[in-house]
Amino acid sequence: MLQDVLRIPLPFQLPGIGDHIVIHGFGLMLVIGFLCAMALAKYLARRSGVDAEAFANAALLALFAGVLGARLSHVFENFDEFTDPSKGFFGNLAAVFNISSGGLTYYGGFLLAFPTFVIYVLVKKIPLRLGMDIVAPCLMIGLGFGRIGCFLNGCCYGAQCDLPWAVRFPYNSYAYQEEFHAGKVDAPPELLRPVGSKGSARLLTSEELRDGYTVAPSSIDPTKSVRVPMNLQQLGAAREAASLQRSAPLHPAQLYSAITALLLAWLLVEYFKFPHAPGMVFAVMMVLEGIARFALELLRVEPGVIKIAGHDWSLSMVLSVGLVILGAILAVTFRAM
Repeated sequence: MLQDVLRIPLPFQLPGIGDHIVIHGFGLMLVIGFLCAMALAKYLARRSGVDAEAFANAALLALFAGVLGARLSHVFENFDEFTDPSKGFFGNLAAVFNISSGGLTYYGGFLLAFPTFVIYVLVKKIPLRLGMDIVAPCLMIGLGFGRIGCFLNGCCYGAQCDLPWAVRFPYNSYAYQEEFHAGKVDAPPELLRPVGSKGSARLLTSEELRDGYTVAPSSIDPTKSVRVPMNLQQLGAAREAASLQRSAPLHPAQLYSAITALLLAWLLVEYFKFPHAPGMVFAVMMVLEGIARFALELLRVEPGVIKIAGHDWSLSMVLSVGLVILGAILAVTFRAM
């Protein structure tokens, strides 16, 4: 886990940014994945004798639409997180647009980016099925790097396991926070601060530990909070305690997904090089990705949206089945055309 790859200090404060420019691991992987996918799209376009620059423009449009769709899907799937009364309207709105914290659902991005791409290639008079074949491995490239970003960010983690390669995320990671709120982790008192009058407590944030302050109700107006500096002894004890805290051992589901996606990208590129009915690469991608994602969902912790055969199915599991069925229908249709 490496949420902040680089922190660049500034000699002045910038509104909304502060005195540091932070390069987030999640955002960096998104950018790398986009550049690699665009380069692959241009290569496959040149190999197919179509305008490579048109695919570069299509990639930019698909990126914007994909990120928007992926974020909206995550927000709807985890609606309670973005309707927290304690944050207020503007606080929840800011959380919706804060993609640097992670939280992008692949299928939501696909459902918005794909029709955007289809409209674009039709306007540019590029053969639609050829365009679909070119973009198929590029989607897997983007997904692969995106999931590496998820691992660096600590989101989209897997279920608990006892395998040798299980990962334990550090203090204040998403996994640790969820386990703390579920009562599965007993945080040491050095890392707790009281909240309200019922004896409840919250964890010190990473920013408080880094900058050496805590937040407490104002003595003048208890409805407001003020920053209270921590003394060196308190800060040292809290930092030492935090360095020893870890989540339960979990499946590195993000890395499973990344490896699977990059492997699928390679297989699709190789299939692209062989004679095939136009559109078949895209159809095969849908079937294989649907199967892989359904299998990976069994190792993740996602809220169920429907109960089938006595088991809770997440939204991604339902969409995976739909993806396989649609991919199979497209494959039969394209082969017959």
